[in-house]
This record gives sequence, C-alpha cells and structure tokens, in this order.
Amino acid sequence: MKADMLVLLVEDNELNRDMMLRRLNRAGLQVITAANGQQALDIMQEKMPSIVLMDMNLPILDGWA
Repeated sequence: MKADMLVLLVEDNELNRDMMLRRLNRAGLQVITAANGQQALDIMQEKMPSIVLMDMNLPILDGWA
C-alpha cells in the first residue's frame, strides 16, 4: 500500500525539505517536493498526490491561501 502512495512535500527550507524527504523515503513512500505554494498547486493538478504535507509559511503562495 505504501508504495502506491504519492506524497507531496512542500517546504521552502532546503535543510528541512531534505531531512523530511529522506525520512519519508525510508518509510517506503514515493515523494515529490515543491518549494512554494504555487509550485505545490501546479504539481497537485498534474500528479494528484495521495497526501500533501505543507509548511504554512511559504513564499509566493503560503499554505493558508
């Protein structure tokens, strides 16, 4: 089941994004990343991830919007 899940990780801090990416990959999840809210929206429309893990304070378009 985990291998089928596509996770979108949205984090603008590169160190935090890399740390979370490694942890999620070790858990057996397929992960794609975005660095801002607009990138996240574009990826969501194209890839249709199973779940989105999003930082709320992002550049361009924040997680609240």
